Amino acid sequence: MTRRLVFSLGLLSCLLLFSAQVFAIEYGDADAGGQKYQQKGCTSCHGEGGRSSAPTFPILAGQYADYLATALQDYKEGDRKNPIMTGMAGDLSEADIYDIAAYLSHERSALSVLHEK
Repeated sequence: MTRRLVFSLGLLSCLLLFSAQVFAIEYGDADAGGQKYQQKGCTSCHGEGGRSSAPTFPILAGQYADYLATALQDYKEGDRKNPIMTGMAGDLSEADIYDIAAYLSHERSALSVLHEK
């Protein structure tokens, strides 16, 4: 009984560690994403750190990484329609998408910044 419990706990620990590594790899490098966000011109519409002040452009800071990555992939593949975003996402690699999504998901939204003051 004790052996079975120890084995099960060990196996569960290994699975948790493995799944955490997969998650970290899947959603990219936030530091690289910040650089790519600047280089690709995303700030011109979505603002510094994804905190757009224009009501026509969504605030991306603090959004879930999987939502952002899916949206960018959908724009790239044409499944989501917006002529500006289709053009912007068209030249992004998979790594670019995951890095930018990681960066934006780690940024604080404008509302959270206001609440801190």
